[in-house]
Amino acid sequence: MMKKALIDGRASVEIIKNLEKLNIKAIKTPKCKELYEAISFHVDILSYKVDNTNIIVAPNIYDFIKEELCKNQINPIKGSAFLKSNYPYDIAYNVARVGRYAIHNFEYTDKLILDHLKKENVELINVKQGYSKCSICIVNEKAIITSDQGIANSLKGHDIDVLLINAGHISLKGLDYGFIGGCTANMNNKQLLFTGTLSNHPDEIKILDFLKKYEIEPLFLSKENLIDLGTIFIFD
Repeated sequence: MMKKALIDGRASVEIIKNLEKLNIKAIKTPKCKELYEAISFHVDILSYKVDNTNIIVAPNIYDFIKEELCKNQINPIKGSAFLKSNYPYDIAYNVARVGRYAIHNFEYTDKLILDHLKKENVELINVKQGYSKCSICIVNEKAIITSDQGIANSLKGHDIDVLLINAGHISLKGLDYGFIGGCTANMNNKQLLFTGTLSNHPDEIKILDFLKKYEIEPLFLSKENLIDLGTIFIFD
């Protein structure tokens, strides 16, 4: 059965074709006109993946994408927080769920997400970095990669292994650079997708060794440098 990938509506033809080769159908996000251009199509800004069936979607784009999601057996739930252009009013859905933990600046988290996390008895780790999911590449339930020192510090004392890498070296049009979480996707518990190659990243070897430690195979969706597309959400 074909998997589905919710992906930035501006993703390149090469990335879409390589997803198809992996038997993954791309569902493109519409533009959220209330947000600044760089993140206006970003999946992890516009939505929060609850599980393999359900997704909480910002009301800004809900009506524009609900039919396509339903058609692909993904259940959209309309979020309560309306996104606005200025930080921190654009971060309501950018929560990183890592195993039994959720990482975010919870002062600004969408209420429906908070209700879900509390219902699931998830431990909330509050951080200053509102772009939490953008900043965190989830390797598995107990390991992440980030360039954010504040996030790394906040996870000390929790059973999460953190690989801290150099900031930058990731493209994000309109901004100086993007983030590692935004250019990855969890295919399954054995494979991690990257939007581009790691060959021009100064921490390539560190990242590959870290993935090897957890028996995770990296798959590269293009021959270009890493590009921050705001995470790709994969659904079975």
